[in-house]
Amino acid sequence: MRERVQEVLRGEEAWVVGGAIRDELLGRPIVDLDVACREPEAAARAYARGGRGAPFQLSDRWGAWRVALDDGRTVDFTLLRGGIANDLGTRDFTVNAIADPVGDGEVVDPFGGRRDLEARTLRAVSKTIFEDDPLRLLRAVRLEEELGFRLDPATERLVREHAPRVTQPAGERILDELLRLSADGYRRLDGLGLLAPLGGTVDERLDRSGSPGFRLVAVLGSGVERLPISNELRRFARALLAAEPPADGSARSIHRFRRSTEPWSVDVLRFLGSEEHVAAVQRARADEPSEPLLRGDELGLPPGPLIGAILSEIAEERAAGTITTREEALELARRRAAAAGDR
Repeated sequence: MRERVQEVLRGEEAWVVGGAIRDELLGRPIVDLDVACREPEAAARAYARGGRGAPFQLSDRWGAWRVALDDGRTVDFTLLRGGIANDLGTRDFTVNAIADPVGDGEVVDPFGGRRDLEARTLRAVSKTIFEDDPLRLLRAVRLEEELGFRLDPATERLVREHAPRVTQPAGERILDELLRLSADGYRRLDGLGLLAPLGGTVDERLDRSGSPGFRLVAVLGSGVERLPISNELRRFARALLAAEPPADGSARSIHRFRRSTEPWSVDVLRFLGSEEHVAAVQRARADEPSEPLLRGDELGLPPGPLIGAILSEIAEERAAGTITTREEALELARRRAAAAGDR
């Protein structure tokens, strides 16, 4: 990526900035590149020329363009306003405020970012970083986790002072940061006063699964639906929050529980604190018949909800072991159809 940037911006003032420089100095893999230059759109289109990626505008306000590469990496081109020192002064933490010229020249580090990298410290570039972009409140905790760093005392005080602002960013941005946090990350949010404004609380459920979605629901509860979550995560959240544990460990109870909670039955059990039934659910999954005893078009009934009800009962009785053959299923279906006709 760096070579292509040098090719595109040769002879122009341009700097590689932000996380790429930080990660390079830390010996971490460089996934994405952030380049400050005078004409971001032209640079992005030139970089992408020849099928090297798809360019699109990332932010009209900041004049930023992104090139999405086929391997999932990205190259961002942002507008260099004034000199590089001014640009770095608008960034969040000193470790992200280091710039390396695309061509020849010396690394620029006006805020002591390399010193803070060595000290494994996150220090605010200025006192206004959280006013300028409140998402940085969440990013501070995420970077602590990802880098194994710690906020310096003055920056931590700034976080606590500006904690009420944590709800101000767009929901998509908040969601992206929260989904990247571990259980300890949520506890850190809570300790800094950032979780309560989001409607979140921490309890023992937080540690019951390694799933990011599970942790999000454990912390936010039904409030998770205030964020722009996917339909899949919404269904998952509702399954966790609405379910009741199995009445007991019988095959019938496990079947009924699975019918209302799959494909998330094990996660639901953990959420409910009913891990004693996990093995039974896993056995039921392993023993799940590959084919039903009967299909709806074999019942000889007109379309309607009765067909679904009969098939569900057949599946439950099969799981409970009271019927095992097609003939037994047909007999049960005839009895239920007859009883329905008598009503």
